[in-house]
Amino acid sequence: MSSTDAVLATASLAQQGAPTIGSNLNVAAAKKAGQDFEAYFLSQAFENMFSGLDADPLFGGGSGESIYRSMMIQQYSKVAAQRGTTGIGAEVTREILKMQEKEQQR
Repeated sequence: MSSTDAVLATASLAQQGAPTIGSNLNVAAAKKAGQDFEAYFLSQAFENMFSGLDADPLFGGGSGESIYRSMMIQQYSKVAAQRGTTGIGAEVTREILKMQEKEQQR
C-alpha cells in the first residue's frame, strides 16, 4: 500500500467514525481482517442459502457440482466482501483500529 493509499484509507475510516489513526496502527491489516471476516460470514450465509437447491439434471450434478458450487460460493463471498455489501467488514475494521489505538495509549 502506497503512502497515498494509506492516507486515503485513513481519511475514509475517519469519516466513518473510526478513531484517529496513529502512525503505528496497521490500517491495511485491519482492513484485510475486516474484509476476511465479512467474506467468511457471507460464505456461511450463502452455504445455507444454496443448501436446499438440488443439482441441475441438465448438467449432470454429482459430486463435481458440489465441489464447484462451494468454490463458486467462496468467490461470491469474496466479491461481496470486497464491495462491503453488508458493512460488517467496515465495523470489524473500526473495532480493530480502536483496539490498536487503546494499546498505543498504554
